[in-house]
Amino acid sequence: MVGVSVLGISGSVGSSTVKVLRQFRDSFSLRSFSVHSNWELAKTLIDEFSPEVVSVTDSQLAGKFGSKYKSTTILYGEDSLIDLVQLTSVDVVVTAVVGARGVKPTIAAIEAGKKIAIANKETLVTFGPLINRLVAKHNTLMVPVDSEHNALFQLIEREKRSNIRAITLTASGGSFRTLPIEELEHVSVKQALNHPTWSMGPKITVDSAGLINKGLEVIEAHFLFGFSYDEIEVVIHPQSLTHGIIETVDGACLQYTSHPDMIFPIAHSLFYPTPTPKMLMERKPSTWKTLEFFSPDLGRYPGLSLAYQAGRAGGVAPSVFNAANEEAVALFLEERISFTAIPKLIEKALNKISNSFPEDLEGYLEKDKETRSYIQKEFVRGGVTI
Repeated sequence: MVGVSVLGISGSVGSSTVKVLRQFRDSFSLRSFSVHSNWELAKTLIDEFSPEVVSVTDSQLAGKFGSKYKSTTILYGEDSLIDLVQLTSVDVVVTAVVGARGVKPTIAAIEAGKKIAIANKETLVTFGPLINRLVAKHNTLMVPVDSEHNALFQLIEREKRSNIRAITLTASGGSFRTLPIEELEHVSVKQALNHPTWSMGPKITVDSAGLINKGLEVIEAHFLFGFSYDEIEVVIHPQSLTHGIIETVDGACLQYTSHPDMIFPIAHSLFYPTPTPKMLMERKPSTWKTLEFFSPDLGRYPGLSLAYQAGRAGGVAPSVFNAANEEAVALFLEERISFTAIPKLIEKALNKISNSFPEDLEGYLEKDKETRSYIQKEFVRGGVTI
């Protein structure tokens, strides 16, 4: 029985992980998990799985539900995420929290020798060089959960690195793929959250609408697989059936295709290196009908260009990109700035915040903090289109 910890169980990845755990009760045991404030969900899952420890990360709820619920210990605050991953009964940690706050528990899991099923892309985007050094030092097994990176992980594993010329991440194109560009400035939050394929949280859905999510994934792919930014490509694929493509040196392309459901990459990451032992969902190739691929319009998706710019700059530039985006998306979701102001704020931050190449976590966290402060000041000064 493999012990599992899920950080962020109330989100889309977390809920899909629960589906997988239910299908494989003889293989996995949910030993710990976190919610931000959804205590009703936490109680339901405690009753079902009887975990050892649960974390409620919303500090405003500290102590509200006591320290015990049945046989489960209740902890409070974001720092308690570290306690969840360090349990001796935990073998695999699914990092599904959103944002840079996932880095500290991820580092704790690396240092504790846990296998990591990583769905928190911001950890690698923001702290990539540091995370890779720690993974190498502790000989940690890290398996990506994002559908695109998991697909590439499986394809790359089956092909010699010397025979791969390039890797390709696919993107649905988001909520505004066909909307006239001149209308983007006036779109509403409700429109942005209407994703054509995936059911995700608000932040990642807005990221997808501007292809900034794909930009984050490009940087993540660089740190996961070691390919240069010239070797990482992005294509729009509206059907969301093909999740990753590798191009071999002779020009052939190999692709990973499945129904767009997170149970596939989650099950793979939990069982790896053992194959998933039974059918999850059957979708015959005859049901695919059409598979379309085309290059993204960078005039429609300026955030994608900025991601490549930050990635190529290296150092803390990806950290700046991520922090500026998180702050800008929060402002948009609060209806305080326009959708098109998001990449404008990111570009301002990349031009303003000096780049550096820190050796420790604190160096990255300082730039993260500096960037967030700068974005808030730009908003107050009216330095963006409101």
